[in-house]
Amino acid sequence: MIHMKFSKDLLEQKQIWLYAVALLLGGIMGISYEEAGDKIAGLISPFIMVLMYSMFTQIPFLELTKAIKNMQFIIALLVGNFLIVPLVVWGLLLVFPQTAPVMVGVCLVLLAPCIDYVVVFTQLGKGNEKLMLAATPLLLLVQFIVLPFYLWVIGGAKMANIVQVEPFAEAFLWMILLPLLLAIGTQLWAKKQRGGKVLFEVVGWLPVPFMALVLFVVVASQLPNIYRDMAFIVEVIPIYLLFLVIMPILSRGVASLFRLDTGAGRALIFSMSTRNSLVVLPLAFALPDAIALIAAAVIVTQTIVELIGEIVYIKLIPHVLLKDK
Repeated sequence: MIHMKFSKDLLEQKQIWLYAVALLLGGIMGISYEEAGDKIAGLISPFIMVLMYSMFTQIPFLELTKAIKNMQFIIALLVGNFLIVPLVVWGLLLVFPQTAPVMVGVCLVLLAPCIDYVVVFTQLGKGNEKLMLAATPLLLLVQFIVLPFYLWVIGGAKMANIVQVEPFAEAFLWMILLPLLLAIGTQLWAKKQRGGKVLFEVVGWLPVPFMALVLFVVVASQLPNIYRDMAFIVEVIPIYLLFLVIMPILSRGVASLFRLDTGAGRALIFSMSTRNSLVVLPLAFALPDAIALIAAAVIVTQTIVELIGEIVYIKLIPHVLLKDK
């Protein structure tokens, strides 16, 4: 059991490099074997469903009250992610105006705070990863409540014309809500019976490899679309780069405003700066076909830019931006 735990921890510690390899291999396949990439595109949805289930299973929904006890951090987290971040996204889109398909992709990915690998990055950046993990259920629930509102406010009529309720609702039901309910059911079963506990432990191994698989399949199947839509991609990269630069500075200010301790402050910085690309990807694929391809390419591009940025963050945040007192 000790060896299994060590191996799982090691897998999680090395996940950044595993994702980098998955992106690289997916890129090679997408460029060299475009037909093969098209054939595996059908795996995206089932892989994401498994990823969502395994990821949600590791989120401590049954311990949400523990996170709420640290109200100072929770309020800072909500203010940062759901007030300051939308204002920054709105400002960036004013400076770099985009067509409706690109705008919906940018909004989907930047308005949703990360609830998966942000915990690992927080740990690597010497933040309070336990506090971050405990807050993830609240972040997940709030983002899906406020996301439609922010899409409407920022996108206006352009967004309303392409974001249809029915396919969005269907994607949310099958790709997010169903895995979420199964995950909570698994957690409840694990508390009562040994069979549930065994399943919970097995599922705990799945998030990292399935995240890598999803990245591989998405990049391999969507890279030709990214090439075709390169004009759009080039225009969104400055938005993502500026977001990576602006958010740590603003979130450092929020941490000071709420007088968070060093570990909680670093967790806040990582949360406000890290986005939820793979959870919103099913919502992008629910858009009309031509728009879905562009929005998905825009979201995948953000993932690639962000993973590079996170490698800088884990050095910069604890050693420059928020040092030990």
